[in-house]
Amino acid sequence: MKNVYVVLYPDFTALDVFGPVQVLGCVGEYAIIYVSLNGGVIHNDQGIQIITEPMSVMEQGGLTLIPGGMGSRAIIKDPVFIQSLKEAVQKSEYTLCVCTGSALAAETGLLDGKRATTNKTAFAWVADNHVNVEWNREARWVADGNIYTSAGVSAGTDMALGFVRDQYGIDLAERICRIMEYHWNADPEHDSF
Repeated sequence: MKNVYVVLYPDFTALDVFGPVQVLGCVGEYAIIYVSLNGGVIHNDQGIQIITEPMSVMEQGGLTLIPGGMGSRAIIKDPVFIQSLKEAVQKSEYTLCVCTGSALAAETGLLDGKRATTNKTAFAWVADNHVNVEWNREARWVADGNIYTSAGVSAGTDMALGFVRDQYGIDLAERICRIMEYHWNADPEHDSF
């Protein structure tokens, strides 16, 4: 089993987390582990409560999933969180960022010189504050090396399916779509939002 470390913080967006988690959970070789800076219960903006482990438990390898949400605007100012996130991304075999989760990854400096995208309604906030990243406003999601970034919310599910296609093949990605009864926006270059 490989670990998927889902990095949570207050006021994350639910679908940013649970869309990709649903996809990755269907692969069959991932254990989902919810982490936050210090562990404990994290609440999202709809009041969902998740018990998390501290980020210090994260091991080398596996995947790191970084969701977005309104809470990203506050947590991005926490240097301890950003340093811990940087260490997590450096340990990961792959990192998947959803929505403004890409702003958090960019704040670590690890997106510098890479192609990336983010939520279109927050695009200026993210891109203007991280000018060393090659931001793509048109993309639904972008894969650059071992880092994937997606546009807003539901694009994270499309990105996770794209990741599965890249790693395991189109047949598995399409089978997961059937299991989920999900109409996949499979073209990473076009985001209609």
